[in-house]
Amino acid sequence: MPTHRDIEAAALAALVRAGVPADQAALQVELLLEAELRGTASHGMLRLPRVVRRILNGVSDPVAKGLHDWAGQALLHVDGQGGLGPVVAMHALEAAADRVARTGSVTVAIRNCNHLGMLGFYAERMARRGFVLLGFTVSEALVHPWGGRRAMIGTNPVAIGVPAEPQPFVLDLATSLVSMGKIHDHANRGAPIPDGWALDAAGNPTTDAAAARDGALAPFGGAKGYALGLGFELLVTALAGSAIGGDVSGTLDDGTACNKGDVFILFAPQDGMAARIGAYLQALRDSAPLDGAHPVRIPGDRALQDREARLNGDLPLPDDIWNQIRALAGRDQLETTHAP
Repeated sequence: MPTHRDIEAAALAALVRAGVPADQAALQVELLLEAELRGTASHGMLRLPRVVRRILNGVSDPVAKGLHDWAGQALLHVDGQGGLGPVVAMHALEAAADRVARTGSVTVAIRNCNHLGMLGFYAERMARRGFVLLGFTVSEALVHPWGGRRAMIGTNPVAIGVPAEPQPFVLDLATSLVSMGKIHDHANRGAPIPDGWALDAAGNPTTDAAAARDGALAPFGGAKGYALGLGFELLVTALAGSAIGGDVSGTLDDGTACNKGDVFILFAPQDGMAARIGAYLQALRDSAPLDGAHPVRIPGDRALQDREARLNGDLPLPDDIWNQIRALAGRDQLETTHAP
């Protein structure tokens, strides 16, 4: 089983081989690897082969960083030029960060940009630099409306990053009960999904991950989760001028342009709040649990524990995904050529 260093090296080689500059490839790999290390396989290395195929198919630009158009002192419109999601997003957030000190907040609205991956990645990065971040993005229509049977809105994740000591608070969740990436992960492993996660193409409940890929995900929290997901979709679409509902494409396929929108809002917090917030989070952890065997956790605690364990050992990765990455990097031919 490969270590995270093995995976990192092969993934970097695959992207550079596809024409991505080394520094931009490193950012894309860092995002995917962080998801894998934190146990979010749905946004991890299983997405790398698609990233490469989209470049090779001409629907993703391996070098674009995005065109910036300031609509005011605190509103940045970005045409992503079909660039890699983390490259375009971080380039825009760097520009926003330069202005927050004098404007107090900056809103970044992005269109024409490829899949951002794990939104918490951006929330944590900016929170470690002392900024509060709200992040929103839209997906293909994968979620059925509350009471409906057909996918009509996106999974529409939201992320919140807040500076805290000794580590920032990071919330990252989809407004669907699960992500479609998690459905694909179960399908790749031949594992069933829990009842209630999804409907099949006919609109009936299913535990078959392969059938769920062609159906619809449930909104989390029933009617309230549906309402939040819809609200986020409308917010992002209105600010970014991007596609909406069933017109969104390009995050789950290899051959169509990515036309969803992304929105980040960056804030400058009040001085001295990181210590106070950190103390409050620790008080929550130290509070009396309902079950003594399960202490109170803060969102992200379990993921950080998983990360620490996987950094010091092998990183579980399905054989087919690892073999695809090695092939894209040219490592399979190299090993065959030099085999005794």
